[in-house]
Amino acid sequence: MGSRLLNEVRRAIQVRGYSYRTEQAYVGWIKRFIFFHGTRHPRQLRRVHVEAFLSYLATERKVSPSTQNQAFCALLFLYREVLGIDVGKLEEVVRSKKPRRLPVVLTIAEVDAVMDRLHGTAWTVVGVLYGSGLRVTEALRLRVKDLDFERGELVVREGKGKVDRMTMLPRKLFDALKNQLRRSRELFDKDCSHGGADVWLPDALARKYPHASAEWPWQWVFPATKRSVDPRTGALRRHHVSASMIRKAVRSASRGAGIHKPVTCHAFRHSFATHLLEAGYDIRTVQELLGHRDVSTTMIYTHVLNRGGKGVMSPLDGSR
Repeated sequence: MGSRLLNEVRRAIQVRGYSYRTEQAYVGWIKRFIFFHGTRHPRQLRRVHVEAFLSYLATERKVSPSTQNQAFCALLFLYREVLGIDVGKLEEVVRSKKPRRLPVVLTIAEVDAVMDRLHGTAWTVVGVLYGSGLRVTEALRLRVKDLDFERGELVVREGKGKVDRMTMLPRKLFDALKNQLRRSRELFDKDCSHGGADVWLPDALARKYPHASAEWPWQWVFPATKRSVDPRTGALRRHHVSASMIRKAVRSASRGAGIHKPVTCHAFRHSFATHLLEAGYDIRTVQELLGHRDVSTTMIYTHVLNRGGKGVMSPLDGSR
């Protein structure tokens, strides 16, 4: 029963073009849900059982709100998309409390100090995070055709929420990115000579453009040094650089710079937004560059401007 159901879940996820990471996460939560209820088939379970599991995660496991929400999304997908059952509204779920935290923002000097300790691919990737406001996965999924040096722009394909957006391509990164593309081209030519120039494409694109995965414009800007086996298809292809490699490099560089803030890759995106607002750019412009659906999400950066709480100057600082 279990393996058959989980295979149905995997097929449904793949048909909808969800990522492999989402597939792993959803299947994992569905397994935990089934075992939590004594391996009973989900068809025998209803809303009260879903509520009990999600409440258990909050009260007993003390999971974060984002983790609980991921579990909720997995179960919602199971019932609606796979089993065709509407579990209704889940009013009785005990929600994990979401702490209101301000984003970690680096000063320009701190950004420079970290980047001075980065080299090669890690330096270029972090330059894109800070210079263009990308998430680390968005930067690593850039393809050759997404960079426009003539216009000084780059396109983020299927960012968060499956939405494309355009942002600036800093001129300070031109040389580094062109060198990166030369290295990528060398790997591509090497793969071509061995008959294996191939990268992953979303299913819909792969069907529409069956040969695109082996064409230069679709190759990764930041390819991995070695080819690996696709866990879904078993095909040997070249993936992009792993996010964990960049995260480790950032942690090491921030420690070396003596920065005591919790510096992550995402801190550079936060810094991009905050520094643009400090420079006087309109918040709607920053919202568009970040790809936020709602300006209220972007508004949080007004709380961390150097001018004090909520971006206003204290009357004491303006007094004689």
